[in-house]
Amino acid sequence: MNLLMKRAPLLCLAILALLPSAGGHAQLLPDSYLLLTQYFSPNLDPNAGLTAFRSLLIPMGGLAEGMGQAYTAVSRDSSYFESNPAASSILDQTELAVYHNNWIADTQIDGTVYTIRKGNFGFGLLGKWLRLPFEQIDSMSNEVSTGLYSEAIAGVNISYNFFQGYNFAGLCLGASLKGAYRSMPSGIVDSVGSPLAVGNSAGAIMVDLGSLVRFNFLKFYSSRSKNFSVGLAIKNLGPKVIDEPLPTIISAGLAYSPIRPFVFSFDLSQPVNLVDIAQSEALTWAIGVEGNLTNFFKLDAGFLLKRGKPRFSIGTSFMVDLIRLSVNYTLDLTTQISVLNRISVEASFSLGDLGRADLARKVDNLYISGLEAFARGDSAAAAADWQQALKLDPRFDPAIESLKALAGTQELLKNIEELQKLK
Repeated sequence: MNLLMKRAPLLCLAILALLPSAGGHAQLLPDSYLLLTQYFSPNLDPNAGLTAFRSLLIPMGGLAEGMGQAYTAVSRDSSYFESNPAASSILDQTELAVYHNNWIADTQIDGTVYTIRKGNFGFGLLGKWLRLPFEQIDSMSNEVSTGLYSEAIAGVNISYNFFQGYNFAGLCLGASLKGAYRSMPSGIVDSVGSPLAVGNSAGAIMVDLGSLVRFNFLKFYSSRSKNFSVGLAIKNLGPKVIDEPLPTIISAGLAYSPIRPFVFSFDLSQPVNLVDIAQSEALTWAIGVEGNLTNFFKLDAGFLLKRGKPRFSIGTSFMVDLIRLSVNYTLDLTTQISVLNRISVEASFSLGDLGRADLARKVDNLYISGLEAFARGDSAAAAADWQQALKLDPRFDPAIESLKALAGTQELLKNIEELQKLK
């Protein structure tokens, strides 16, 4: 087992090495992909690209990207910040995650997320930065100027899990407030020599809203965690930037784990142009799958379809002590195998769970101890154990139900004794 853990990074790289390399496959892959594009949707969306701050639509990486962004209902690590703001209230671990994404050409995206949960309250912070080196060439192919176009995004998240218990996992509601700023290169000029940065560098403010419910449905394994979830999120809701709308999106998702090693997910997303609804982009859908091969090594895959733009993703992640490393590869019309762009890397550091796992074990042990006492006929000891369990977790439904059943049993025995006295 230790040997396999040591070799997990090499296994991750080996999986990526199976992708077509530059040379003989470099031309075959785009041709094959073009056929798929024409099959799924022959026409590109005429409303694509009409919104500002497109970096809001580019995932930083992690499990969300590995599952093809079909993550609205999954949302169980720091990737939730770009998928569903309600999920911070149910994350198992406090996390600090850093991301790097080689997007297209020289475009790169870096980000970091910190998230912590206290009881049923979740809190998170986001920082994201896109940078694109820019070179201006005149009609004679002479370099006029160079610069760096960038978009910076910062956000804060809060969420709460209402009505949480053992049988019902609760209703999670959350919101994220985000601010963004785009910086145009100061040296870039238009056809008449006027600086483009003037009037085009701008800021924006927006909110994300989300909800998430988890429950058991057709579950074929034993676990405290629920195996089915439904999520709904509205992202990037805010006023226009100059004359451009923000890329507002309404997403609905399902996630299902029929057996322990696998999670399947499905998302539908509708972009909404708040300036002109008629110019909203077409509906998109995505599917994803996660396979837990071991308790420290996972494989992910996903497929996202925008009109005329199918996107395939494959990812892998592994745990080394309390650090999770994830690598994703995405294939679409912008992918260039020769430079291996569309590769994202995430390093997530687990900072503990504030004692939640130990508390759950204590509650479980007290409940089992109460069952054993009840089986021996010691109702007083059973009631004491279950009451102590409820002091630690007031919404532990098995202890609540057992105390009710015990009270009913004692009342029945009392009635029987009174009837016997009458006789």
